[in-house]
Amino acid sequence: MVLLRDTELAEAFDHASGTYDRMTSASPGYHRHLRRSARRLALPSRGAGRTVLDLGCGTGASTAALLRAAPFASVTGVDASGGMLARARSKPWPGRVTFVHSPVEDMARAGVTGPYDAVFAAYLFRNVADPDAVLGRAREVLRPGGRLAVHEYALSGRAVDRVLWSAVMGAVVLPWGRSHGDGALYRHLWRSVLDFDTASAFAARIRRAGFTDVRVLPQPGWQTGITHTFVATRPSTPPSRR
Repeated sequence: MVLLRDTELAEAFDHASGTYDRMTSASPGYHRHLRRSARRLALPSRGAGRTVLDLGCGTGASTAALLRAAPFASVTGVDASGGMLARARSKPWPGRVTFVHSPVEDMARAGVTGPYDAVFAAYLFRNVADPDAVLGRAREVLRPGGRLAVHEYALSGRAVDRVLWSAVMGAVVLPWGRSHGDGALYRHLWRSVLDFDTASAFAARIRRAGFTDVRVLPQPGWQTGITHTFVATRPSTPPSRR
């Protein structure tokens, strides 16, 4: 199948936004794993807050995870789907949280330029047409020494993980999508994982984008080998040229 991209994908998320939180809440470990990835940014939980950019924030589940990990942080959420952002904005947030409607590739035009102390991206990179360009944008808006955390379905490369992913999607998620008129979106989400980088390949992509201290950390439970946190740092000094 052809994956959805750009406007088509944003419109599909718009249509699904009314039931999306119910779908994710029914997924075992969904919010707990987001909070685990947010903690892996190692932001201070007390004292002076930090500025965090939440790329592809959707309905705000990742934003809530960030605030659990760093209650005093100022968070800017960016998403291309107006419907998903409407759901996010309808929830109670402290005044330090703002949401911006923009594709992440064009966020500078929407005034999202940084610098930020940290960038968090959950379930984003396999859904963009050019992951390298988005990694470049993330690096640009980070302050030197700033941290990146990516929470993503990126398979280990073992056949068993591909089989398990397709089994869960086929038994639960794809039927849910069809029953709510969102079959195209959930077929895209299923296939996007199978077609995306393996965990090791995505870590290599992050390194090529100029990040250092790249680590790949698995999530526990049945998603081990399927969902990973990728953490990295924007170097404090530019690389030397020889």
